[in-house]
Amino acid sequence: MFTKENAQTILKENNQEHVLKYFDLLSENEKDVFLRQIENINWSDIKMIGSDSAGERGKFSVPPAISVDEINASKNKYEKAGIESIKKGEVAAVLLAGGMGTRLGFDLPKGCFNVGLTKKLYIFECLINNLMDVVKQTGTFVPLYIMTSEKNDETTRSFFAEHDYFGYDKNYIQFFIQDMACAVDYHGKLLLEEKGRLATSPNGNGGWFTSMVKAGLDSDLKKRGVKWINIFAVDNVLQRIADPVFIGATILGNFESASKVVRKVEPHEKMGLLCLEDNKPSIVEYYEMSKEMAEAKADDGSLLYKYGVILNYLFSVDKLIDIVNNQLTVHVVEKKIPFIDENGEKINPETPNGYKFELLVLDMIHMMDNNLAFEVVREKEFAPIKNLHGTDSVDSARELLQKNNVAL
Repeated sequence: MFTKENAQTILKENNQEHVLKYFDLLSENEKDVFLRQIENINWSDIKMIGSDSAGERGKFSVPPAISVDEINASKNKYEKAGIESIKKGEVAAVLLAGGMGTRLGFDLPKGCFNVGLTKKLYIFECLINNLMDVVKQTGTFVPLYIMTSEKNDETTRSFFAEHDYFGYDKNYIQFFIQDMACAVDYHGKLLLEEKGRLATSPNGNGGWFTSMVKAGLDSDLKKRGVKWINIFAVDNVLQRIADPVFIGATILGNFESASKVVRKVEPHEKMGLLCLEDNKPSIVEYYEMSKEMAEAKADDGSLLYKYGVILNYLFSVDKLIDIVNNQLTVHVVEKKIPFIDENGEKINPETPNGYKFELLVLDMIHMMDNNLAFEVVREKEFAPIKNLHGTDSVDSARELLQKNNVAL
């Protein structure tokens, strides 16, 4: 059992004794919760401050890819292989849904946001409807694992139950909570969110598989015979999930991972680009690309580096299990972190005041031996909701949903 004395020892070793300032004011239950938080601090994260966790980038080259035209030419073959794999129970999906709707002016989980105009149509509902298309096509429910966060887990579970899982078989849905990472100020001191709670945040979109394993769901994958996991983000209401054509192309091409991508609309569009880095699959962010790389042309006149990722990936479970114990790169990110000051007053900073620590799925891609860039039609599969209005917004997503005959 982790006690107050244990906490005092480990905090003193790491020069963080201030954390226990209000400990004796807490209830017994609050003390237990707080001690569990302290016990689970990842001290190696905090030691990353001041280091360049990303390191130097390698030599970039063009990744293996299939275009929309090439996919359509072999669609029947790919689809058949994908359907066969789904029917065997080899495919599962993971929804990354740990975020809140803060940027939408919404204080519930982002997936609970209503995008409907004349009726209720929630983001979660859009995604389940898309997955139900595959269920109807294959006659098979795909196991769906929903990653929540400490902040939205209870609300998310209740929301799905309240809406009868939007018609999905609840026996195929499981929830798990993403690991949290502590936040620190610029001096590396742990911040308190309140008197009995460390300031924490979800540990980035690359933490999804380690969080699954921590929740014991790796044994569930094994029991079900799952060989492939399709991970996808909550905010793209048009994306196709467990897409048989995508799965079949990956299997028949002997790839151990694949990425759905869209073609850039112009050379300097702000999106991560799929490429090879030192002959390993990799994602280079738009701000890391030189002007020459961004504007380089292929023989057919199209952009050489043209495929932007949309956070819809397919991974071999065997490979995930193989790499799960390898240390993913920890990214130290400046953020605005609400905290209580030395007087116990709540502060909501208007500018960044410290660091959070994140694992990114792009680093998982780089740990794969190969990865297929699978092009999809942007207008049919890419309607991200990042903002309330403007680019990648509720407004633009509604417009695209209507163009795809989704009743709002």
